[in-house]
Amino acid sequence: MIVIGEKLNGAIPSVAEMIAERKEDEIRKLARKQAEAGADFIDVCAAVEEGEAETLCWMAELVQSVTDVPVSIDSPNTDVLLKASSALRRPGLFNSVSMESRKQIGRVFQMMSENPGWEVIAMLCDDEGISGSFALGSRLRIFEEIMKKASAYKIAPSRIHIDPMAGAAALMGWEGPGDLGISGYIRAVREIRRLCPEVHITSAVSNISHGLPARKYMNYSFVTLALEAGLDCGILDPLDKGLKGVICGTETLLGKKGEEGCMEYIRAYKCGQF
Repeated sequence: MIVIGEKLNGAIPSVAEMIAERKEDEIRKLARKQAEAGADFIDVCAAVEEGEAETLCWMAELVQSVTDVPVSIDSPNTDVLLKASSALRRPGLFNSVSMESRKQIGRVFQMMSENPGWEVIAMLCDDEGISGSFALGSRLRIFEEIMKKASAYKIAPSRIHIDPMAGAAALMGWEGPGDLGISGYIRAVREIRRLCPEVHITSAVSNISHGLPARKYMNYSFVTLALEAGLDCGILDPLDKGLKGVICGTETLLGKKGEEGCMEYIRAYKCGQF
């Protein structure tokens, strides 16, 4: 599973303090710990009202000073994404685009077409709003639109991480209205994986447990279901060894590692990954 480390997010109060007080050593330390824990990308999200692009550039520079792990630039603003990308020494990940007109997906795809190493997270929503986009038919229509536009820019599916957008289980339940529930999300993952085996499918794992007690157990349960359906990437906490153990065990049982005698699972345990 591709792991996008989520810890450097200004929406987290402790990180917001690091950003506000420019605690560079603490940001470097958190970046280094995620890299050492095996993150494939380190997400940087400023979550500030002013100077977002400059703050993201500053955060990216700090991350790159302690690790070569690629950076994920996280912002809802397309201008900010493109400006902040200039601070990266190597191609990274845009987080994120969608078919919302304000997201200007074509501008990001144009940049990616000129810089082949870049990847992108594409959320399955459009100008109808998130609630309208949650229906399975809407999700798949938006998916097809994204892939058609990516093809026009000659961007391979393997560079795209589709986010079917899992919401909070406390608000959706298993069978929500229409396809709002967890079952609708799982059906969307399965169908996207069937339609395009080469594309990546990702989600912010901790979204599922928002508002619940003992959140990690809900996260563990969700990632097991999602991996079985076809998820192969997640925005998550790489420092949570329990979650890493659940992921490794689930991938082993699903035969995703092509191993014999659970050797990869045993090796990961002996290396202290969980």
